[in-house]
This record gives sequence, structure tokens and C-alpha cells, in this order.
Amino acid sequence: MTEPTRQEQFSGTKDVAETHRFDEARLAEYMEAHVEGYEGPLEVRQFKGGQSNPTYQLITPNKRYVLRRKPPGKLLKSAHMVDREYKVITALHGAGFPAPKTYCLCEDESITGTIFYIMDMVEGRIYWEGAMPEVERTERGQIFDAMNDTLARLHNIDYKVIGLEDYGRPGNYFARQISRWTKQYQLSETSDIPSMNKLIDWLPNNIPHDEATSIVHGDYRLDNMVLHPTEPKVIAVLDWELSTIGHPLGDFTYHLMQWRMPIQGTSGGTLVGADLEALGIPTEEEYIKAYCRRTGRDGIENIDYYFAYNFFRLAGILQGIVGRVRDGTASNEHAAAMADLVGPLGDAAWGFAERAGAS
Repeated sequence: MTEPTRQEQFSGTKDVAETHRFDEARLAEYMEAHVEGYEGPLEVRQFKGGQSNPTYQLITPNKRYVLRRKPPGKLLKSAHMVDREYKVITALHGAGFPAPKTYCLCEDESITGTIFYIMDMVEGRIYWEGAMPEVERTERGQIFDAMNDTLARLHNIDYKVIGLEDYGRPGNYFARQISRWTKQYQLSETSDIPSMNKLIDWLPNNIPHDEATSIVHGDYRLDNMVLHPTEPKVIAVLDWELSTIGHPLGDFTYHLMQWRMPIQGTSGGTLVGADLEALGIPTEEEYIKAYCRRTGRDGIENIDYYFAYNFFRLAGILQGIVGRVRDGTASNEHAAAMADLVGPLGDAAWGFAERAGAS
């Protein structure tokens, strides 16, 4: 029996998980009062994808919506801040960036048990594997170019002009992120991983001196965006939980990890070993040049440091998911499998650190 593909595992919806159910009639009453144009009856489904915040499809006779909420139960401090997601999506949609239209943020926990927001269900295509086997070669390259252009557009936005001046603290981005993911990793730790311990010591003492600042998505990858139904165009970027004001190169090199990822099963998959020419996918060098051209950079110095940081960060994110499995708050049925990925990601991160001068 063959293993299901990521496309098969994560596409579409399912019945709402027992641990994530709420009073749907109460939600319908709330939507009647707070969602412009809402008309019932309401049917609620849960999306299969999503490791962190439970995400639901709200189906009505005339329209479909999406609800994102904090998971119930014990949570790490500063995690699952759906109110921040709502703020950034609302601002970006208003600025013409491809983010869904939002309708309301509900901080009354009596409605669904935790705070939530409601936005448009953007109809289009979501692909869960970077090689996109379902797509023709020519369009595959055009989709990669659209992803590159969309991220460059995000990093070129003046966040102060669109009302996000207080969305994060400019400066010291990597120091703050390393501290955050170190704490999450240690609070969620389930086994001793020597490479992670070495990175925790090395990363904060070797941060490149570059204080560029922009909006960062934090988890920018193919399966966090909706593509136009028939055109190679990004029409919505989703899952802004990790977004903040930060360093654009941290964001871009996270997106680049698919060209360096030695491990199958990670979010977005891997392009390592793929015949990029046959697939119509740009090389890492070509992709970097396109991004630099769009953002006015000459190139990316210290790239091995940024990869070390991002592999460490991803290991910390996945360890947080493993911790939520332990604590009974994980929102994805495949979350337990993440435990086997943390060690290899830490080892890969340390390999990049060694290339950047660590010993």
C-alpha cells in the first residue's frame, strides 16, 4: 500500500474533530449580527491542513467563509495570536496585496470557546508539493515566478503607511526570533538533540550586521497561498500567524529552504534531487537573482547563516507541534509524525552553521 501524497493528506475538508467542536448555532447567531451579507443556514467543516490554529470552512447557500480560531487547551505564551493575523490581513487587503477580505474579529470566548476571526473563502488552487506534479511545465515556472514576485511585493510595502507601525519592533529581529524559538523548543522538548543545543549557543552570537526591516510573513510557502483557478497568479496568501515586522532576508531564505531541504515530509516538501530543468522550476540561483532584482539587492551575503537559522527555527516550530501532541492541543492528525523530523532538521541546521564558520 503506497503512502498518501501531501496533496491527498491535506487537501479539502473533513468533519470537525471532536476536540475542536463548538456550538454552531451560537456561531450562526453571531454571524447574523456581525458579518455583513450573511444568510444561513450554516454548515461547518474543518480543513485538513493547518498544524496550529484550527481552521474551518463555513458554508452557506450563497457564500463560503473561513474561520480561524485559537485552539482550546494549554497554549504556549505568544502562540496562536489570531488577533494579530486579523490585523495584518485586514491591512494588507486594504493595501491591494493578495490577502483575503476580513469580516470580524471575535474576542468573546463564549461563542466558540476561543477567540476567532472570519474572512472570505478565496476560491482557487492550493498545491501541497513544491514540484506540483499536476501542473504543466510552463505554468510551473510561471507559478514560481508569481510566488517570488508576491513575496518581493510584501517586502517592498511601507508597513507604516498601511497602519502596521505597531505590528512589531524594528531591529534585532534575529536575536528576538532565536530567543523565541529557543524558549518554545525547550518548553516543548521531548528528547535531547545535541545539534539543537549547539545552535542555541552559536546562533545568537553570530548574527549578521544588517538591519533591513519589512513586513515578514514567517511561513511563506506554496501551500500557504491560493492560486487563481486557471492562471499562474497568487490571489491570496494565507496563514499569517508568524508574521511580524522583521528582516526580509529571514523571510526569503525560509522560502528558499525547499531548494536545500534534505528531508522528505516537511512542510512544502523538497526540491533536492529534482530535475529542475525538466520540471520548469528555476534554480536557487535564478530564484535569488529574481528576488534581488525586485527588491533592489545586489545579492545575499551570509546565506549559510540564514539557512542555519531557518532550519533551527523550523525545528523549533515542529517541536512546538510535538509538544502540543503531548499536551493534547494539536489541531492536525499528522502532527505526531513531526517528532521524527526535529532531529534531522537540527542536524541540517548545524551543517549550515559549520559552513558559516561554527566549530
